[in-house]
Amino acid sequence: MDGYLVFDRDQWSALRAATPLTLSEDDIAALRGINDRLDVDEVADIYLPLSRLLNLNVTASQSLARVIDTFLGRPAGKVPYVVAVTGSVAVGKSTTARILQALLARWPDHPRVDLVTTDGFLFPNAVLLERGIMQRKGFPESYDVDRLMQFLADVKSGAGEVAAPLYSHQDYDIVPGEVQMVRRPDVVIVEGINTLQYDTRHIDFSIYVDAEEPDILDWYVERFKALQLTAFRNERSYFHDYADIGDEEATVMATHFWETINSPNLADHILPTRDRANLIMHKGRDHRVEHVRLRQH
Repeated sequence: MDGYLVFDRDQWSALRAATPLTLSEDDIAALRGINDRLDVDEVADIYLPLSRLLNLNVTASQSLARVIDTFLGRPAGKVPYVVAVTGSVAVGKSTTARILQALLARWPDHPRVDLVTTDGFLFPNAVLLERGIMQRKGFPESYDVDRLMQFLADVKSGAGEVAAPLYSHQDYDIVPGEVQMVRRPDVVIVEGINTLQYDTRHIDFSIYVDAEEPDILDWYVERFKALQLTAFRNERSYFHDYADIGDEEATVMATHFWETINSPNLADHILPTRDRANLIMHKGRDHRVEHVRLRQH
């Protein structure tokens, strides 16, 4: 990958410098994904250097904005710094986003950090069914791209209040009439499989969480089985019918979902965006980040 500096785990960890660990073991446990293996060492070695890098970028961006405001003789404005986190389904990008939100919010210069997922910009199931693309949910055509792009444009324009639609994983659908209000925070983290698939002019820094596909498939199957014991047991869950199927059938079913939906989406639409990212975190089979690639320019 031309244009990237490559760091092994030890080299990257050293870039933490004196950044303090501000999360306790209980904090990390609360932020961990359902089958993720995130621990204190991973946060200290991988996420603290990343939070330091992002803090430097946010501070520089805010300073430049103040310079321009001063030059133009206008009141100092506040425009959020937008961080995109992307990667495959089941690769751990949601955990990455939550950890970064928690760490960045503890830096003194930007205590307000909002996290928005692009799931909310999926079309409602009724629209997907009407268009005959329910089985393409998660593919580019299943998203209201215009609404997502307008959301990002409004955030970066410094609008005082911007609404993001909400998605329920339990209902497997958009929550009618409910929104998340983004009120000019210091940082907005936008997480989703599609954050780098469209116009990226409103994204200040992007992170791709990477792993080998056979490993991601194993994590996907593990997560499916873990959800059988938790979320799927709720009678309201869209996947409630899968709660009591046996282990072997669950493996077959999850693998089928992967091979027919998630793998093609990864190959055709998600993985091609990897080289657009400012930073690529590559995970090994144990979910631990093995190396980091940082774009030089």
